[in-house]
Amino acid sequence: QVQLAESGGGSVQPGGSLRLSCAASGRLYSSSVMGWFRQAPGKAREFVALIRWHSGTTLYAESVKGRFTISKRNAENTVYLQMNSLKAEDAAVYYCARGSQYTSEDSQYYQWGQGTQVTVAS
Repeated sequence: QVQLAESGGGSVQPGGSLRLSCAASGRLYSSSVMGWFRQAPGKAREFVALIRWHSGTTLYAESVKGRFTISKRNAENTVYLQMNSLKAEDAAVYYCARGSQYTSEDSQYYQWGQGTQVTVAS
């Protein structure tokens, strides 16, 4: 059973950067799709970005396009989310998830990490 563990969250000022990591404890098959989602207090969980494990094809939410970059390191079974030009509205708990469909729908992801908090405040 693959387990996912996020790290790299923290507190940053607006305009700052953070890099989140998601380490998978087991092998990620080539058919896997790895996604990042976030949930702010009182709001529904929302899609942030995804990457196909085999091809590296990516997809971003419009709200983060041009500021966030998702990447992977296959040899380390790790997915990253580089977040630049952070805004107050980016503050949330960020979750890493594993699925097998190229989709932004969180219901299609069947494995989730525990989440890591990102705070953006001056």
